[in-house]
Amino acid sequence: MAAQKITVIKNDHTGKEVWRYEGRVLQQTDTCVQLEALFDRDDMDLGYARLRRGDRFVEWFYTDRWYSIFQIHDAEDDAIKGWYCNFSRPASIANGCVAADDLALDLFVYPDGRTLLLDQDEFDALPITDPVRDAVLAALEELQARVAAQKPPFDRIAP
Repeated sequence: MAAQKITVIKNDHTGKEVWRYEGRVLQQTDTCVQLEALFDRDDMDLGYARLRRGDRFVEWFYTDRWYSIFQIHDAEDDAIKGWYCNFSRPASIANGCVAADDLALDLFVYPDGRTLLLDQDEFDALPITDPVRDAVLAALEELQARVAAQKPPFDRIAP
């Protein structure tokens, strides 16, 4: 039986769609979908990581958390390049789609456990309410604690 396909929709902070792609569901619960998707864009050097066409992403979207996690695997040898954590409103998962409103702030976790906070200035400039901002900052603390404790999916960190 073929794996269930899913459409991932990335929205901006206002809920306007900015990008969509297809993946396949690996696991799903009432509050989370884990999926796999291949990077289908031209190679990109982000400065802290290089993404290449064909890199495999294992992704977790949550309906009860203010982030999603993308575990990035190299296209050639499947080694983990890192985890890209995207702060967003809790995801909506329904009818073969997962959608989330991006709130600019990101955390990159290197394979050795080091972290890099990204786009803080963009996040600070977003016209969002204090409760939304507080929820994102609490989610950042939660993720940093998960990384430090090497809780899944960060249990593959190798210092």
